[in-house]
Amino acid sequence: MTPTRHQSCCFTGYRPEKLPWRSDEENPAATLLKEKLFDVVEALYRSGITHFISGMARGSDFYFCEAVLQLRAEHEEVTLEAAIPYEEQAARWPEAERNRYFRLVSQCDFETLVQTEYSADCMKKRNYYMVDHAAVLIAVYDGRFGGTMQTVNYAKRKGLEIVEVQP
Repeated sequence: MTPTRHQSCCFTGYRPEKLPWRSDEENPAATLLKEKLFDVVEALYRSGITHFISGMARGSDFYFCEAVLQLRAEHEEVTLEAAIPYEEQAARWPEAERNRYFRLVSQCDFETLVQTEYSADCMKKRNYYMVDHAAVLIAVYDGRFGGTMQTVNYAKRKGLEIVEVQP
C-alpha cells in the first residue's frame, strides 16, 4: 500500500562538513544527535507517522535513515523511502561512505529516483519532492544558510510541521 502524505515524514540536515564533529561519529555529540533523532522518529511514529523519507546524503541523512531502520526493527509497519536526487549520487564519495549508502538504500522499502543525470538543481528538486510528499519535516538545523535552510523554508511555505534538532 502506498503511504499517504499525512502518514509521512521527511528529513533534511547537514553533511559532515557542517557538523561540529565533522566525520567523527565516535564524538559524544554525534552519539547524542543520533539518540535525539531516534527519539523524534519514535515520537512521530507514536503520533501516527509510519512512512519516512530520506534524501540519502552523507552525514545527518545517514543518521536519520539508521534511526528509522532501528524503529522498523521494532515496528514492521514502518517504511523507509530513499529519495535519490540522481543516479550517481554516491559515485565520488569515499569508499566507506559509498558502501554505507548502498547498504542503507538496499534496506529501504521504496526508492524514488528524482532524475537520472546530475544538474545544478537536482538536490533542490529532491528536497522539494520529499517536502511535497510529507506532513512533517525533521531538520538537523541551526539556522545556517544552505540547502537545509532552503528546505526548511520551503516546508514552512507548504505548511509542514517542522521538528528542528540542534546538531
